[in-house]
Amino acid sequence: MNLEELKNAVYKINTANGSGTGFYLKNNNIFVSNYHVVKGNKKVSLENQTKDRFIADVIYVNPDADIAIMKCATLKPNISIPFNQVLDVQSRDTVFVLGFPFGMPFTVTEGIVSNAQQLLDGRNFIQTDAAVNPGNSGGPVLSEEGNLIGITTAKFTEADNVGFAIPASVLKEELDIFSKNTEGKFSLKCSSCQSLIYKKMDYCPNCGANIDDKIFDDKEISKFAKFIESAIQEMGINPILARSGSEYWEFYSGSALVRIFVFQKNYLYATSPLNDLPNENLEPLLKYLLHDSVAPYQLGIAKNQIYISYRAHMNDVFSSRSDEVKKYLSHLIIKANEMDDFFVKEFGCKMSNYAKIENTNND
Repeated sequence: MNLEELKNAVYKINTANGSGTGFYLKNNNIFVSNYHVVKGNKKVSLENQTKDRFIADVIYVNPDADIAIMKCATLKPNISIPFNQVLDVQSRDTVFVLGFPFGMPFTVTEGIVSNAQQLLDGRNFIQTDAAVNPGNSGGPVLSEEGNLIGITTAKFTEADNVGFAIPASVLKEELDIFSKNTEGKFSLKCSSCQSLIYKKMDYCPNCGANIDDKIFDDKEISKFAKFIESAIQEMGINPILARSGSEYWEFYSGSALVRIFVFQKNYLYATSPLNDLPNENLEPLLKYLLHDSVAPYQLGIAKNQIYISYRAHMNDVFSSRSDEVKKYLSHLIIKANEMDDFFVKEFGCKMSNYAKIENTNND
């Protein structure tokens, strides 16, 4: 098994709720994850190993099985998680869990199967001692040979050193039902008759079973979030590509990483880690940083990194200064991308480790 290759078939899924993991199946040209990862979103962003993001449409959900399927028109990976047949899983088998725990960079954990058929909430799961944390949800669990045996689910978190995966056999059943969705529209599987439901309703038109019609609704974002996303959109960036959690946005402006969030409940804060401090000739750089040359933004140093930041009181966001705050916020997105190059050229600084390396390969 070549994990260096297979990691390119695993994607971080970002929404306004948080982040999780998904993976690509080339034979079906789909991305798979947990339902609870994408819940409340018909569009999500997929982030690859080089931090490029792509919008994907959620086109199939089964909340009971905790499975969701997505399509992406702009992403055509060459690498796929191997899934040609459902494999027999036994206790003591070695397994690998791939994903993005707690939203951190890509991680692989190794363990063994503790129980191949652990019964929880009326369903069988694969139990493993491999480390599974929030953020791993929706990621692939692979056999020692690199074949898919399950989908990580972090819904059960009461015990340490215990992880659970939805068996690949369940995914196979879901793919059979999903194949009936020939139009590529958002669909819900009826838990009673297994037919697909495409429109919001409180009962299945095929069998009459009760349906939770809220499943068809997109999560309503706050007034504050709408303000931030309007500023992001004015810079030509789709806000869906910037969402990284509840009232938290993280995205790239060229090479510069920009973060926007609420600080101490009272402030809108936007910041970007630009460059590392150079090893020598610090005096001219420090003089520049103290010169207040980029007002209304502030330049500062934290842990040997140069940051550019903008802060506004939350009261100003919804006051007569609203347009001014939005203008400054939008311009910081441009300024961050200018300033990291400036510090390299003028003071010999290295780019921050957070800087995005331009890459045209979508694998």
